[in-house]
Amino acid sequence: MKRIFTKFSVLTFLCLLFINAAFAQNITVKGVVTDGQDKSTIPSVSVMVKGTTTGAQTDVAGRYTISAPANATLVFTYVGYITKEVPVNNQSTINVVLNSSSQDLEQVVVVGYGTQRKIDVTGAVATVKGEDISKQASTNPVSALQGKVAGVSISNNGAPGSAPQITIRGTGTVYGNTSVLYVVDGVWFDDINFLNPADIESISILKDASSLSIYGIRAANGVVLVTTSKGKKGDPVINYNGSIGFQSVTNAVKMANGTEFATMINELSTSAGNAPLFKDPSIYGKGTDWYGQVLRNAMVTNHQLSINGGTEKSSYNFSLGYLNQDGIVKNNNYKRYTARLSNDFQLYKFLKIGYNVAGTASKSNDINNSIFHQIYAAGPIVPVYYADGTYGDPNDFGLGGGNNFNPQVTLDFYNNVTKNYRLTGNVYAELNILKNLTFKTSAGGDFGQLEARGYSPVYKATQGQQNDISLLNIDRTEDRNWIIENTLTYKNTFGDHNLTVLAGQTAQRYKQNYINGTARNVPFSSEGDLYLALGDAGTRTVTNTGSLRTATSYFGRVNYSFKDRYLLNASFRADAASQFYGGGELWGYFPSIGAGWVISNEPFMKDQTVFSNLKLRGSWGKIGNAGVPSNPTTLTVSQPGGYVIVFNGVAYTGKSIDTAVPTFLNWERGVGTDIGLEAGFLNNRLNIEADYYIKKTQNAIFGIPVRQDIGLKDSKLIGNQADFENKGFELLATWKDKTDGGLTYSISGNFGYNKNKVTSVVTGLNPIYGGGDGLTNGALATRTVLGGSIGEFYGYKVAGVFQNTAEIAKSAQPNAIPGDFKYVDQNGDGVIDGKDRVSLGSPNPKFSYGLNTNFAYKNFDLTIDIQGVAGVDVYNANLGLRYGNENFTKDFYDHRWHGEGTSNTYPSTNIGSGANSAPNSFFVESGAYIRVRNLQLGYTLPKALMGKWKMQRIRVFANAQNPINLFGYKGFSPEIGKPTVGTYSPLSRGIDANVYPLYATYNLGVNVTF
Repeated sequence: MKRIFTKFSVLTFLCLLFINAAFAQNITVKGVVTDGQDKSTIPSVSVMVKGTTTGAQTDVAGRYTISAPANATLVFTYVGYITKEVPVNNQSTINVVLNSSSQDLEQVVVVGYGTQRKIDVTGAVATVKGEDISKQASTNPVSALQGKVAGVSISNNGAPGSAPQITIRGTGTVYGNTSVLYVVDGVWFDDINFLNPADIESISILKDASSLSIYGIRAANGVVLVTTSKGKKGDPVINYNGSIGFQSVTNAVKMANGTEFATMINELSTSAGNAPLFKDPSIYGKGTDWYGQVLRNAMVTNHQLSINGGTEKSSYNFSLGYLNQDGIVKNNNYKRYTARLSNDFQLYKFLKIGYNVAGTASKSNDINNSIFHQIYAAGPIVPVYYADGTYGDPNDFGLGGGNNFNPQVTLDFYNNVTKNYRLTGNVYAELNILKNLTFKTSAGGDFGQLEARGYSPVYKATQGQQNDISLLNIDRTEDRNWIIENTLTYKNTFGDHNLTVLAGQTAQRYKQNYINGTARNVPFSSEGDLYLALGDAGTRTVTNTGSLRTATSYFGRVNYSFKDRYLLNASFRADAASQFYGGGELWGYFPSIGAGWVISNEPFMKDQTVFSNLKLRGSWGKIGNAGVPSNPTTLTVSQPGGYVIVFNGVAYTGKSIDTAVPTFLNWERGVGTDIGLEAGFLNNRLNIEADYYIKKTQNAIFGIPVRQDIGLKDSKLIGNQADFENKGFELLATWKDKTDGGLTYSISGNFGYNKNKVTSVVTGLNPIYGGGDGLTNGALATRTVLGGSIGEFYGYKVAGVFQNTAEIAKSAQPNAIPGDFKYVDQNGDGVIDGKDRVSLGSPNPKFSYGLNTNFAYKNFDLTIDIQGVAGVDVYNANLGLRYGNENFTKDFYDHRWHGEGTSNTYPSTNIGSGANSAPNSFFVESGAYIRVRNLQLGYTLPKALMGKWKMQRIRVFANAQNPINLFGYKGFSPEIGKPTVGTYSPLSRGIDANVYPLYATYNLGVNVTF
């Protein structure tokens, strides 16, 4: 009996051993991952063996192969989809269907200091995926947002390396720093020009005050949250994205040719009582096309290489980028090099740490900022070169000083190089103190150095373009900024209740140092020999200035939901900024509250079939603006070298008070209200979001003009002068579906309406004037006044053109001559003066819209994006920017007044006179446009070929950006970006004077995944 028992025990042990061995042995599991809605396959899905570092990714056809124990569990994850766990159970084939997180309102949305499910968001937050950004030919990621988000207005500048101007729900502030706040992985920036668009995972735009108030100190102009790409679990994945193409000027302005120019200059000369300047204009023919001479088709190439991967304990992402962009002006070039590295480590179950660091280096060969005015104004009768090779000289043609330049000379002898070095990044640690309590600390920095070198050599090209003494000018700006943040988050679910509580603290420091040095008689033999020490010692000058700003903040937020039906969001932030220390309110307080009702989750909606989801939300909040210069209430004195007096043989240096400052300055505050509706239909194939908002700016800081005869170098006094509001409506509608024939497509349209209005002014009806750039005689073309919009165009209303002296004799303009503008006598006093000026239009768009479409059929994909604005005006200052015999456009030549009855809309060639060039309605044109923003056709190589090449994916594409532009404006483009030099001001918005024009970009590219 004992022997039998022993044999039985051994047999049982061997059976158990066999069974365990069988389940412990790895098997090969294959399958396909598909979308639960349209049944399409999903590439790049992460497939991990739970609890291990073993992983794989699906290929372009959604297929995967992985080795796993027969009793393991596979975890399938992909951005935008609900994570799914599937037991292997000794199966060799496992096909998985992933449901989009958006279908269940589970999509994760990045918000201030964290993330929320889409269902829990009570504010207006828009998200754009990184793949939609990288598809664009834009070298700046912000430009790629144009037309994709309702209520967001973006104006681009054509200069290589320039940053666009972005406005969210209208102008938020007008003085100091008017840019939005960019938060990149927790670090605050004023621009993200240093970012490679291909490094971005997603961008969230916070639009309503409830979402913004958590960033109180800098939220007045909106907040853009940027999340860069992180490492993903699985084997290393290498991606290469590259493109090459060219940029071409669109809608070029046609100028008068040689004969036409000479004809008009003769008319201008005789109108002043002088003899014609040219005996026979016909001899000049077509003359010189200065646009054709200076502009070009410009090459652009862009490359990005990245590698990412990870395990259960760590992940990594490393990328390199290179951009080489020629400007459409000859000699203009911009190169940018980027590198980014991020690592995340799960050291222990309760502790996670990580960092990301990015470096950027750029170099720009700049152009003279006046070049676009020069090629607009240069006389076409002047050749580029004479037959002997010397430069064509305008003085040889008696053209005077107004256009005494040869643009080719300006190009050839302008030597200015700008270099920019920037290192940014942050490091963080997350500690799970308790099961539901997490502490996070992070420290970030932004360290930059901008170097600009300008050199004017000794040369003599024309009578008006020569230099006898060389000049070297060197600028260096250093930025040293850091931010430290600590947050404590409690998150728990108990029963039907979801609660998240956030408490945090922030400390920031911004330091800038600027130094400028100049020297004359610096010789030039090579680029490496340009040093100030080589110039004359007596001519060297050095200027050094800087600024230091600090801030400290405390904030908190509570998110609560009950049964995923009733939502509540409340936050509070307190900020102290050094700018207001000693001369204003040091602390600012910014509360907010938001509520939501997910109607579709109510029991009474259970059996209805109309709505897939339905949510009503509303929010209110306060935001602030500390973007004013340091020490705005501190009176300073200057000590110029000329203020010297000698007493008894001793020289004494004098001082001067040449600035005026306010004695007290408060924070600008914004108060916003938003009501939104989100609805999904037909199993979320159709989704609609609608928002109505009121955004008010209180105690807005303006510069008020003061008397110029009191000796101030800046004739403005800043102060809390006005209140204004932006009121509007936004609509987003998206349809996504797949046909039985295999066509997958999405069509998304957005529309925004915004009205800007000044609601109160401390100075009553006294206006604030601005917009003098590009205008002659010191004229100002904009006005901000109670009841109007910010920076509205202001001037005389043109009623026609004087045809003869009899009309003039009967008019209120006795000093006019035939061919001059006839202005409306608004007050009927028989005199045309400043009292007859009226509002002429607004540079603030009332309407903005975009249509974004994506189509995919088999291996082909097509993207078409359309974007436009309406209800906006542009001031064409180029027409009246005249000091003599500048050229005219062909349009002006064809329609000008040149004798009685020839025109009652266009004036004579005397348009540059004081009366005719004064701001008036002739210069104000509609700025409305519609364009094909992006058109891209792609083809993904067959999966069978990829298998042979041991590659995951190869996609080739052809792209066109801005290929079609439709508008009535008579300039290059009605999209007037912020100036290339100087600072942007909403008081001078929309004035076209020497603006770097936009262009179309055509390129070919490839996306490769190894």
